[in-house]
Amino acid sequence: MSSPAAPAWSGRFAGVPGRVPALLAVLAAVLVPAVFVVPHMLAADGSEDGFADQRNLIDTVGEEFVRYWNSGDRIFSPGMAGVVDYWFRFHVAKAVIAAILSVVLVALGFLLRKSCPRGSGAGPAKRAAVATGGVVVTVLALFSSVIVVANIQGAVAPFTSLMSMLPVGTRHGRLADTLDQVQRRLADSLETGAAPPPALDVMIGDNSRYHVALAVMAAIVAVALAALSSVLWRRFLRTGPSAGRTGRALGASGVLTALLSLVVAVVAVANLSTASDSAQGLSVFFNGG
Repeated sequence: MSSPAAPAWSGRFAGVPGRVPALLAVLAAVLVPAVFVVPHMLAADGSEDGFADQRNLIDTVGEEFVRYWNSGDRIFSPGMAGVVDYWFRFHVAKAVIAAILSVVLVALGFLLRKSCPRGSGAGPAKRAAVATGGVVVTVLALFSSVIVVANIQGAVAPFTSLMSMLPVGTRHGRLADTLDQVQRRLADSLETGAAPPPALDVMIGDNSRYHVALAVMAAIVAVALAALSSVLWRRFLRTGPSAGRTGRALGASGVLTALLSLVVAVVAVANLSTASDSAQGLSVFFNGG
């Protein structure tokens, strides 16, 4: 006499062998710490291992910023060029790893969602565990997506990303004197329209590129969220008020994604505005804003 068939969710995720979600979970567990540890290793070329230490990186940025400003040239001084190249490689590595993590988490979340289909016979404990796992995976996926966006922005304009580390409140030493000079030349440029010195002109252009990059990515995300909200609302209207919990979830999701779309659209507009007046944005930054 043959044994009874196992429930559809037992050992398999919607027809996918059980080892697949297990492998995805292990891969995600490896990639999460890798996002924070591996980029420094990949960005280093043997002479920059110390940049993994945040304090050393900040100190080096300050020292090289002074040298670059005093050079009076558009072209980065050798030391600044080395730090900028390192920071570019760091951002690229981190964006790639975070993107892979996002794909893994989305796939894992999809399998979790399919693991307990309606009518599968799964008990309350299993459904609660799957729901909790789904929430954790979703939060991690959103977090990794933010990391991807931030590091693409940093890779597009690594010099501006590095400048954000400058201790602009410094009151003593060569860096303080240099920052004071930058502030005065920025103020002169804004008030009189005088041409900024070469290094400052590079800063203004790179800062504009930095904010344009975020504006473009935010606009793409806003459109995607608006499209998703439209899909959710159409499903909600087709489902009708009699759908109970499912209908309420669809309606709430539609409202949430619409609100998120508006928030992200505001971020896009704000960054586009900053990019269009990059010198003013830099002035606010160097004055401690």
